[in-house]
Amino acid sequence: MHIHQTSESSTAITTGSCLCGQVRFAIHGELAGIQVCHCSQCRKAQGGPLATNIPVNQEQIRWIAGRDQLRHFESSPGKLRAFCPQCGSPVYSQRSSLAGVLRIRAGLLDEQVKTSLDSHQYVASHASWWPVPDDGLPRHEEAIVPASAQAPH
Repeated sequence: MHIHQTSESSTAITTGSCLCGQVRFAIHGELAGIQVCHCSQCRKAQGGPLATNIPVNQEQIRWIAGRDQLRHFESSPGKLRAFCPQCGSPVYSQRSSLAGVLRIRAGLLDEQVKTSLDSHQYVASHASWWPVPDDGLPRHEEAIVPASAQAPH
């Protein structure tokens, strides 16, 4: 993650990209906590036991390249998943019930990320072959949108 101060604004800027670099973006402002999702849809979309998501208000994101190249898939009613058509990297998901918020995949961010894990969600449907760690984070049977996990304004 690249955080730097500009003369126009003292806002943190976090950059990220997909695997091939076709999709690149910058997030302006502080990052919310990382939500760890264990639901079956995230497992299938990521190809792993979980997804790590950071809620970001759309107005905080500046697309540097590739926004018009993103492909979208409606995985369930009201939930879109965006991915790079070149490398297949999942970029974000968006729920109609959370207007204006994109859930950016934390693995796309350039290091060092100035946030930490916030909670585990959908632990009731976690992969049987991947135990949810006993890490002291809040665990939720389904999805929640706590104030601390909302995208910062």
